[in-house]
Amino acid sequence: MSATPLEKIRNIGITAHIDAGKTTTTERILYYTGVSHKIGEVHDGNTTTDYMEQERERGITITSAAVTCEWKDHRINIIDTPGHIDFNIEVNRSLRVLDGAVFIIEGVAGVQPQSETNWRLADRYNVPRIIFINKLDRTGADFYRAMDSLREKLEIVALPLQLPIGIEDQFLGVVDLVEMKAIIWEGGELGAKFHDEEIPADLADRAAEYRQLLLDTALSVDTEAMEEYFDKGDVSVATLKRCIKAGAISGVFRPVLCGTAFKNKGVQPLLDAVLDYLPAPIDVPGIAIAAEHAEDDAAEHTRRRIKADPHAPFAGLAFKIINDKYGTLTFVRVYAGTLKSGDTLLNTTKDHKERVGRMFQMHADKRAEIKEVSAGDIAAFVGLKDTVTGDTLASADDPVVLERMAFPVPVIDISVEPRTKDSVEKMTIGLQKLAGEDPSLRLKTDQETGQTILSGMGELHLEIIIDRLRREYGVEANIGAPQVAYRETISKSHTEIYTHKKQTGGSGQYAEVKITFAPLERNAGVVFENDVVGGSVPREYVPAVEKGIRMQADTGVLAGFPTVDFKYTLIDGKYHDVDSSALAFEIAAKACFREGMKKAGPVILEPIMDVEVTTPQDHVGDVVGDLNRRRGMIQNQESAGSTIMVRAHVPLKEMFGYISDLRSMTKGRASFTMQFHHYDPVPRNIAEEIVAKSA
Repeated sequence: MSATPLEKIRNIGITAHIDAGKTTTTERILYYTGVSHKIGEVHDGNTTTDYMEQERERGITITSAAVTCEWKDHRINIIDTPGHIDFNIEVNRSLRVLDGAVFIIEGVAGVQPQSETNWRLADRYNVPRIIFINKLDRTGADFYRAMDSLREKLEIVALPLQLPIGIEDQFLGVVDLVEMKAIIWEGGELGAKFHDEEIPADLADRAAEYRQLLLDTALSVDTEAMEEYFDKGDVSVATLKRCIKAGAISGVFRPVLCGTAFKNKGVQPLLDAVLDYLPAPIDVPGIAIAAEHAEDDAAEHTRRRIKADPHAPFAGLAFKIINDKYGTLTFVRVYAGTLKSGDTLLNTTKDHKERVGRMFQMHADKRAEIKEVSAGDIAAFVGLKDTVTGDTLASADDPVVLERMAFPVPVIDISVEPRTKDSVEKMTIGLQKLAGEDPSLRLKTDQETGQTILSGMGELHLEIIIDRLRREYGVEANIGAPQVAYRETISKSHTEIYTHKKQTGGSGQYAEVKITFAPLERNAGVVFENDVVGGSVPREYVPAVEKGIRMQADTGVLAGFPTVDFKYTLIDGKYHDVDSSALAFEIAAKACFREGMKKAGPVILEPIMDVEVTTPQDHVGDVVGDLNRRRGMIQNQESAGSTIMVRAHVPLKEMFGYISDLRSMTKGRASFTMQFHHYDPVPRNIAEEIVAKSA
């Protein structure tokens, strides 16, 4: 597959807030690179990357899609990602395996909530990125205001490489600050034709000002370039591009371009920027790779980087699973080595061998069979039995374990049951496969009611899953009303002693534990510590204590919700030479949890959502008043063209069905986005209602 030299490969993602123009931009890229001969449009439901029925019906991207194109002797592997927060897992796992990203920012609204979320994800994985300010043809668009929002909301050094020529319906092209020329798009031929000319006189002073800013910022990363500038008073285009690339990869600054993808202006220079400023696989040797050598029992965990070398031992990361009519496809980013179909690999995450059957290069939902893959490639493998998202596939000669991904916690539950008894097995298989594809989807059985509970990131997320269950697996299901995924925690420390003693004829059961429970900060998880001294609890029984607490924590003590953000420390205990066992200590730990947590100030936590409402000016009062009635805390209000963006933190419980109320109060002129922000204790009166319902 890798006939293209590594230095001429780019693995990039295109990401943004919903409706900022990701899929539209991708369609233009595919057209200008010759992959497609007709531009697909989101509103027409005929785009390449939005190939699922639900995507075309709703006009949104639900799942990330991989496509490959050629531009100026380079191969660009592109992943188009969703903008809706409910499908953020697709952005998460895509950014983990990409070498670079294009962030698309809306020219009217500037940086929006999902852009911020995706930006933080890219920060986590140290992904170099460039920014494209899109939709500058829209009424209310303002390039310079969008630049301000980049600096203020993302707290970055945003460095313009282009300035717009005209704005709104007068947008004609861009000033290229690197080569100091104007690029003007011509009418007809879908934006394929453009020409260079002198910078317009009315933009000359501003262009000179921003050119100086570009030189001062970009050259600061390269001592030799700075010396060239001081000696000659300027630098060559090649030197300047080298400095911009170095700054983009290091994150010292973020290059910014602009245009309007829908009106076919600005996409070709964006493609050039991908080649010039985003890294090839050899420029980013691994993404903070954790390597584990398993030659002996005393294996040491070390962190090292893996060089993109096709001749090195194989190493790849499974980042996406798809089940279709042909079987299970496992998408793998190859970091090192070369693999041929039929080869056997080691799943080092699970220490299990996997044989690779056929391999495909994917183009959205179309596939082209290939016989081998090499470092820098992204391909889909067929035939893997036990590999899931986040697992490492490696050569047995160098069994590395690549850094895993972090998956979001679901915040909303529904119950699912098939309409006919004959469909029970089909539903179970279908949901298990869907959950296998989507790590942000959780599946469990309620032990008391026997119901199947599906947990996801939002109402739309679960709605799409149920729709897929019907279309792809032929299962009609009855759905319970959405339920908030509450959590429990504690507010103070408490030490509890519990003795488990049972005599039933022969050998009995005996275990005593003394455990301190202490609250932790939000999102700290559950932490165990063993402070036993003197062998009062034998070492072989300590894991049973840890297991017992963790199992019991799944059901809490107030209303049956999982208990989070606490630390439990085993400080003492007692055992009996004959009657003690691991099971006895596990039972004692569970009972100690039930008794101790009741005395540690248990509280119920609810998910708080970051809500942004975009509304016309004359409806702001109604929107703010309604959010306040929903227990919302208004964070700020900002003008964006002719509209106002209201941002608030609102409990998820109060947001069910919000879209209908919002449309009613604003005559259908407002819209909103919502994403999980944090967990907070619920007010006492609501906590009492929740506890009463669970009784």
